[in-house]
Amino acid sequence: MLFGLFFGAGNLIFPVHLGQEAGVNVGPATLGFLITGIGLPFLGVVAIGVSKSDGLFDLASRVHPLYGMCMTVLLYLTIGPFFALPRTGTVSYEIGIAPFISSSYHSLGLIIFTILFFGVALIFSMKPTKILMYVGKILNPLFLVFLGVLIVTAFIKPMGSIQAADVHGAYVTNPFFKGFTEGYNTMDALASLAFGIIVVQTIKGLGVHNPRNIALDTLKSGTVSLILMGIIYGSLTYIGAMSVGKFKLSDNGGVALAQIADYYFGSFGSILLAIIVTVACLKTAIGLISACSETFHEMFPKFLSYKQFVVAFTLLACGIANVGLTNIITLSIPVLMFLYPLAITLILLGLLSPLFKNRQIVYVLTTIFTIFVSFADGLNAMPESIRETGIAQGILSFYTTYLPLFDIGMGWVLPAIVGLVLGWMISIFKKNELRF
Repeated sequence: MLFGLFFGAGNLIFPVHLGQEAGVNVGPATLGFLITGIGLPFLGVVAIGVSKSDGLFDLASRVHPLYGMCMTVLLYLTIGPFFALPRTGTVSYEIGIAPFISSSYHSLGLIIFTILFFGVALIFSMKPTKILMYVGKILNPLFLVFLGVLIVTAFIKPMGSIQAADVHGAYVTNPFFKGFTEGYNTMDALASLAFGIIVVQTIKGLGVHNPRNIALDTLKSGTVSLILMGIIYGSLTYIGAMSVGKFKLSDNGGVALAQIADYYFGSFGSILLAIIVTVACLKTAIGLISACSETFHEMFPKFLSYKQFVVAFTLLACGIANVGLTNIITLSIPVLMFLYPLAITLILLGLLSPLFKNRQIVYVLTTIFTIFVSFADGLNAMPESIRETGIAQGILSFYTTYLPLFDIGMGWVLPAIVGLVLGWMISIFKKNELRF
């Protein structure tokens, strides 16, 4: 179930495009991608269990209740109805359906398809207690069979040798860190904080109630998912790297994947890809709708019921999906650059919490030192019209000049470490807990 919830269509698209751009540097780029693509999601799920929290809101509230509320709402809206959830519908349509219809009918086709797609997801999401059966036992094996056929065929009959990396990209100078930040696009580290509650509830539903055993079972299931996703990610990046010998660098991984499927299987390949993408997106959509609705219902029980939240989020996602995949991806990047450093530090704090006994000062200082840089990271990813204003240029110039690694999107690392160490030292020497 855990593997099925995480692995969606975005996880198919981004590794292939990364392979094409990285070329001969596909090794270090893939390693960086795997850290944020599977390593952090794995740690995120484990952190929910280890920290003995009741989910993202409980964990983030250890910084401050107001921060917990804001972080939870923003993260769930990001991986839910604003970006990730609409993307499941648009990716399914643009890769699986659009190639089969005339371009003049694409807009109408998208409307019809998203209504049908989200309608199915809505029906499944109405009964979250059945999610283990739906996702783990039915959709997941079907998806793996289709994907496995494509991967095995590509390795048996490689398209060509790996070419030089994209000459104008960061894959030449900093392939590892470029791959690391590209892993943000999967949104899986954010999703891990959201899916953690589903995993814990499912394990409890199977008869496991001891906190230690819940954490152990989470660790086991996370390890299986990590291995499976690592194999698939590695395979897709190398297939993408080999495809440049046959095709030009594509605009996105969806185009590349379609070309690869068509190269090996012709029209059958297009149908195969349509099935792979639609199944992958559908199972991810079910997980996102369920997780978002469950959390918002717990946070605002008097506002809407669980089923009403399911309907509201599904309708909102269906509407946003019709603005198109390109616009969704473009708008999501600044938000991801802001949220990811905060999510990463929250995951690490959750894992380390038993060592500093959940002292609030450690959470607060680590978060404060990180949030100023993550704000600048988000600003740096804004459209050029915003980024080139006087205020924005002044802020970005300051960070670029004085903060190491900021130019490659990793400027938050050093401040986060400083905040963690400082907070930990204060917690050791200050006997009385500081409250904020």
